[in-house]
Amino acid sequence: MWGWGGSALRTPAFLALPDGARTGPREYPLAAAPPVVAQEPPQWLICAGAGVFASAAAGHPLRLTLSPTSNTASEIQSPDTGEKEFFNPVLNENQKLAVRRILSGDCRPLPYILFGPPGTGKTVTIIEAVLQVYHALPDSRVLICAPSNSAADLVCLRLHESWALRPGTMVRVNATCRFEETASPAIRPYCRDGEDIWKASRFRIIVTTCSSAGLFYQIGVRVGHFTHVFVDEAGQASEPECLIPLGLVSEVSGQIILAGDPMQLGPVIKSRLALAYGLNVSMLERLMSRPVYLRDEDAFGACGAYNPLLVTKLVKNYRSHAALLALPSRLFYHRELEVCADPKVTTSLLGWEKLPKKSFPLLFHGVRGSEAREGRSPSWFNPAEAVQVMRYCCLLVRSASSQVSACDIGVITPYRKQVEKIKILLRNVDLMDIKVGSVEEFQGQEYLVIVISTVRSNENRFEDDRYFLGFLSNSKRFNVAITRPKALLIVVGNPHVLVKDPCFGALLEHSVTNGVYTGCDLPPELQDLQGCG
Repeated sequence: MWGWGGSALRTPAFLALPDGARTGPREYPLAAAPPVVAQEPPQWLICAGAGVFASAAAGHPLRLTLSPTSNTASEIQSPDTGEKEFFNPVLNENQKLAVRRILSGDCRPLPYILFGPPGTGKTVTIIEAVLQVYHALPDSRVLICAPSNSAADLVCLRLHESWALRPGTMVRVNATCRFEETASPAIRPYCRDGEDIWKASRFRIIVTTCSSAGLFYQIGVRVGHFTHVFVDEAGQASEPECLIPLGLVSEVSGQIILAGDPMQLGPVIKSRLALAYGLNVSMLERLMSRPVYLRDEDAFGACGAYNPLLVTKLVKNYRSHAALLALPSRLFYHRELEVCADPKVTTSLLGWEKLPKKSFPLLFHGVRGSEAREGRSPSWFNPAEAVQVMRYCCLLVRSASSQVSACDIGVITPYRKQVEKIKILLRNVDLMDIKVGSVEEFQGQEYLVIVISTVRSNENRFEDDRYFLGFLSNSKRFNVAITRPKALLIVVGNPHVLVKDPCFGALLEHSVTNGVYTGCDLPPELQDLQGCG
């Protein structure tokens, strides 16, 4: 363990936002949303928030970040698009364009957004941009943040593996309560905790979480210390969390880069008060709803439909088979995603004997099971679906044609109790290496095979309970779940229930039309589609 630091506040902190940035009442509850563990926010986090808003009130460019306008954007100049040597030779054109935009800094003081749909190489692009800034701008000081330790560790690891940084250039700042063994061995030499924060502040590249960036306020690092602030997975960070590192950016030449996908999962907010104030909407998502960042095919049709000085959307998908990418591309990304994954990987399971259609690696298995709860637990489980999931996992691992290992399979289900039941079944058949978890546990990950159990199966509740789908009725969860697999997606659920949801209804229609539905009878609204594929 690296240690513990920061005293707890016993009262919530309310901070005033600039008028243009308010989403609710004038008081903005920075500490209203409790963290996953039940503890008060540390003193340095509140100090960081106070510093951020003091900067905005004093005329710091952060005010423009909170409330960007077209007047600000109109001052932007076109960058120099001259040839540049890239550290990563396989970057595609959109990735190279994003790196050039970041390096030129012509969007300042507005944040530059790297819009990265699933499997499009967003983090790869961020790594290249950081390396270019480091080598091309000798006076640069770069802060790279992410909302979670795992995401920050990944950035640190990728920079380490680039072999393009001089020794003593990069540091990974950890919260003082983090256990050392939770970091991978490759990045431990870079790690420092709160006790070494003064030394860490002298490095040119600092990697940390958004909340741990607040440590720099506690030791008095001046606002404007960093020339570039990158926030990876910005769509998962709450806005107050994201503002902590942004308040440290240079007033004169500082640049903010937000990388993420507003169509995937946002911040995890458990406080009803925080939800009422809009903290479930990330800064990335909010900014992309502002006029200056909006999609405009008429004005920017030749540039990916977004102002190219402010947004680059990555569209080349390096993960999934075309049959798996078609639906999310249509539902969430204006049909713009391009299939660029290795066909040796994505077609590797087309010969699996249980596929209804050999050229189409999708299987929707209809099960009219029963949903249940145990004792006082609010969590649902579905025994019939759990057994069917276990059967498919066994068939995949033991098939002579598929050559799938347990580590290649991920099982996604929205309820904790169903996770428990499936884990027990898999343990009984010696498949405990298969990862089973909620959608949130799979964001940012990819597997050769994904099996989804939807659980809910009460066909009589729809008329009197419009929320009966629970966690399922969330388009962002749906998007994350169906975009994890590379070569095969199996969905197990009750079509008579799922057809009521727009996203799952579209998936059912997609499956039936393409002849990959099997299992129980279909609801009347889908029966006419059988045989159309």
